[in-house]
Amino acid sequence: MVPQHFIHLIVAAWICISAQYVAASDSSCAVGNTVSETGIYPAADRSKQSKMRPKIYVFGDSITERSFENGGWGVALASHFSRKLDVMLRGYSGANTEMVLKVIDGIFPAPDGSGDPLAITVFFGANDAALPDGYASDSHVPIHKYKKNLLTILAFLKKQWPSTLIIFITPPPIDEEARLRNPSRPNPSGKLERKNDVTGKYAKECLEAAAESASPSIDLWTKMQKFSDWKSFFNDGLHLTPSGNKVVFDEVIAKLAEFNITRESIPTDVSLYTPK
Repeated sequence: MVPQHFIHLIVAAWICISAQYVAASDSSCAVGNTVSETGIYPAADRSKQSKMRPKIYVFGDSITERSFENGGWGVALASHFSRKLDVMLRGYSGANTEMVLKVIDGIFPAPDGSGDPLAITVFFGANDAALPDGYASDSHVPIHKYKKNLLTILAFLKKQWPSTLIIFITPPPIDEEARLRNPSRPNPSGKLERKNDVTGKYAKECLEAAAESASPSIDLWTKMQKFSDWKSFFNDGLHLTPSGNKVVFDEVIAKLAEFNITRESIPTDVSLYTPK
């Protein structure tokens, strides 16, 4: 028979070893499973990395939704700011300003104390400018209402995040011939559902909304048509090809830079490696 005092010593040793194992396990979890002892992924100084990456939201219709496809301007924006900030997609195919205002409370998160987004692009008008007597008439928003809606969207976003930079982007031009060849729905009448000069009037209202609210803007409708081959920017007269996406990307990057939102001005999120 094993003496009783030996049993007590064995139990005490087992408890001590177990406690040390649990403490070590807890310690490794506390640094996100980093293995600082090996020097491979040294434990980061969490006190210096408590803030999450800043954000930019891209908000708009299908031209924004498709910006996260291959060759899209949203993807390019996310790549450009890799490890600097997060680009958050809020693109809604078929949407106009009237539609999004009805659900805008569910589109953006409530302020949570983590800081205002750095910027939000507001890129609507391509659907609002659909002709009221065309096959896309259900997308049409009267031009005076369109401008009012843009200002209402701005007011909502500024109430949520007062310091956020709001950038208005006008609708792009329309290649009418390509729209007739590539209707988005059956078009037995053979008539246009959008016209370039009408879309230009909506672009002007977008610029006026920006001016009235002292907000920056990008006149995409005018800028694209300065290129002799501007029709190559569209695959169906409305939605963007990779070259059209590059124009939008370049304009957005340039506008952000005017407000010192650049790769150089934003610190890298975390450093995974620290000197031994």
